[in-house]
Parts: sequence; C-alpha cells; structure tokens
Amino acid sequence: MRPSTRPANDLRSYDDLAGEWWRPGGPFAMLHWLAAARGRLVPPAGRPGAVLVDVGCGAGLLAPHVQDKGYRHIGVDLVTSALEQAAAHGVTPVRGDATALPLPDGCADVVSAGELLEHVYDLPAAVREVCRVLRPGGLLVVDTLNATAASRLLAVSVGERLPCVPRGIHDPKLFVPPRRLVAECARHGVKLAIRGIRPTVPSLLQWLVTRKGPRTGTQIVPTFSTAVLYQGRGTKTGVHDHGFS
Repeated sequence: MRPSTRPANDLRSYDDLAGEWWRPGGPFAMLHWLAAARGRLVPPAGRPGAVLVDVGCGAGLLAPHVQDKGYRHIGVDLVTSALEQAAAHGVTPVRGDATALPLPDGCADVVSAGELLEHVYDLPAAVREVCRVLRPGGLLVVDTLNATAASRLLAVSVGERLPCVPRGIHDPKLFVPPRRLVAECARHGVKLAIRGIRPTVPSLLQWLVTRKGPRTGTQIVPTFSTAVLYQGRGTKTGVHDHGFS
C-alpha cells in the first residue's frame, strides 16, 4: 500500500496510491471525513448555473457531499490518475496548478481548497488564485494543517508511521499558520473565519484497529484548538460575511 521511496510531498506518490482513493477505510479515509466536513460548509446553490471550483480535488472525494446542492462541480488537480476518478464521480476535470489556475476571474460561486495548502510551495500564489476565481460574494472553504510542533508530531512523526497511512505524503515545512492564511486571504478581499477541527475518537480508533472505519455519521467535529487541523470559511468582498455560525 505504501508508495515507493520518494521525496516528501512528491506528487508521484498519488499515482502510486491511485487504487486507494475510494477503498473504504483505506489510507485516504480521513480525507473522506474531511471532505464530508467541508461539504457541510457549502450551502445549496443560490442561482442557476452556480459553479463550485474544487482546487486540489484529488479523486473527487467532495463530490458525494455536494452533488445534490445544485452546482457544476469543477475539479482542478495536477494528478491525472486522480482526475480520471474524479470525472467518474461527476466532477468536470481540469488539469492545473493551484498557483496558476487555468480558469477565468470570478467564475466560481464557491471555491473549495481542502487538504491542499499544506502541499503548495508558494502559498501566497495559491491563495491569490483561489480568491481570484471567486466571484464577489462567493464563498471560500478550506481545511489544512497548522505549522506547529503538535501538528508535525501527529501528522508526520506518528501519523505517517502507522501502517494504514501513506508515508512521505507531507512536508511539514509547508504547513500553514492560521494567522498567515487569514492575512493572505484578506489581501485578496476574503475575510476568513477559522476554527479547529479533529476526528472523533471512536471513528479514529475504529479506523486504526479495523482498517475499515465508520461509513455513516460525523467523523470530523469542531474543537477549541487549531493546533493541528483547522477549517476556514469566508466570503469575498461584495455581499455578506459567511463566517461560522
């Protein structure tokens, strides 16, 4: 299951793991949980023809959680094997870099950037792009890993040594402090509200012990601390604030 030895954060690791994206309880199980949590932040489309741009879409894990909300779901990624799977789940695939999105200004009603920002080498460029393609009044939803010792310990030192977790998938030097993300979004007209999130203990234990994990219920919940995982939600200047309620 593990990818072959590669540098940290190497995109080829996702090709090595191409058959694992949709395997129940597989190494990407927590990405499914995070996609569900992110999907809960996306409201139903407010107009006909509304567009959701899913940056770093992978194999389309967000699709089941937004498919009934009325959006045209466009997925952008650099991994062709993942985009092929995203297309099979109803996503319009676009091969592109998060730091130079091949999409026009203001084309998106919603932009999702889930478990992406801790993988990009140019954070300011990626934030600029996700904000650029968002229309005024549009909604940005993100989740990522904080740049803390706790995050490095849990996500890399411990997490990537578990037998059910891909090794080398992260480079902790790229983890993102919330203050920096909020500031970068503000530069481009998006006021981002931040909150911590975590997996529920029963879900995590079931996944680690059985390699199956729960198929129903809520696996990711808000928490008081942003020290490891956190979500961001905000609106581009133009209408009203979409903070957490």
